[in-house]
Amino acid sequence: MNTTVIIALLVAILGILVYVFFFRKEEKENDVQGMLMLQQQLQQLTKTMDVRLSDSSDKMHRSVQSQFRESQDFITRINKEMNERLMHVVKGVAEVSESSKQVFTIADQLNNLEKVLKHQKQRGNLGEASLKLALENILPPGSYTMQYPFKDNAVVDAVIHTPEGLVPIDSKFSLDNYERLIAAQTDAEREQYERDFIKDLRVRIDETAKYIRPKEGTLPFAFMYIPAEGIYYDLMVNEVGAVKVNTRSLLEYAYKDKNVIIVSPTTFSAYLQSVLYGFRAFKIEESAKQIGKHVEALSRHLKAYEDYTSKLGKSLETTVNHYNSAQKEFGKIDKDVMKITGTAMDSEALLIEKPTRMESDDE
Repeated sequence: MNTTVIIALLVAILGILVYVFFFRKEEKENDVQGMLMLQQQLQQLTKTMDVRLSDSSDKMHRSVQSQFRESQDFITRINKEMNERLMHVVKGVAEVSESSKQVFTIADQLNNLEKVLKHQKQRGNLGEASLKLALENILPPGSYTMQYPFKDNAVVDAVIHTPEGLVPIDSKFSLDNYERLIAAQTDAEREQYERDFIKDLRVRIDETAKYIRPKEGTLPFAFMYIPAEGIYYDLMVNEVGAVKVNTRSLLEYAYKDKNVIIVSPTTFSAYLQSVLYGFRAFKIEESAKQIGKHVEALSRHLKAYEDYTSKLGKSLETTVNHYNSAQKEFGKIDKDVMKITGTAMDSEALLIEKPTRMESDDE
């Protein structure tokens, strides 16, 4: 039973008792037996209420404990989930922090690269490193030389050693006027920087051509290696950025007039593959020559062997002839002995057949 209902009943009973005690005092004195019965009922009701209140209190206690445990479990789960989510957040923050560090590192590297590209000598070193890497990745060791000196102490960035001669390669990085031409704002600036850019490239072509020295063992052409694909592409399409530039005559000047082949890292790799195939073909040709020499030597040895065996055969034939002649003469001695003694010697001449010459398949 609900505690509120029990309390209400208790209050009602007390009210009845008060009424009976004050207003019906005289009647109660006359009816003691009824009063006793009422007291007994009140005691019984009190016991019942105590039992009901005790049960209700126990149930309420158990309910409170159950709700407390559920609340505690719920709070524990919430704390666990919050901790897990917090760990994910912390991990994410750490990853973002690491990514930020990497971004800053890349930015620093780009700044350093920009500083390198602004310095002409360092640009040259970068171009030479790119050239060396291309050679190392394709050609076998020993087939090229970096920083090859000529008799007048002029030094080319690299040469490739081929069976026909040396192929000089010079790395050029014409960036300053190229960037100025791209950044030009007016037509006058574009015309001026275009002239400077073409003049700069023409000078680089002439510098590369001076390494073509057939008297010192080079082939009659050289490679001008541009380590920037962008510049090479612009030369091919006659554009520098959005600016139309007449570079076709410059390319013809390089190839036809100066025997200089302008290449980028990509096209240079294709040329190197051709050189590599040439090396392989040369090795095959050299191997064939070596095999031919060995076969020729073997033929000489076989001919000498044939001569010696022929001489040996002739010697054996002469020996057999001498032997057979000796046996015949020995037979004559037998006859002479028989004439003298009257008895023949018990001997028989053994003749040997002459060696016969075998006919070769070629005859």
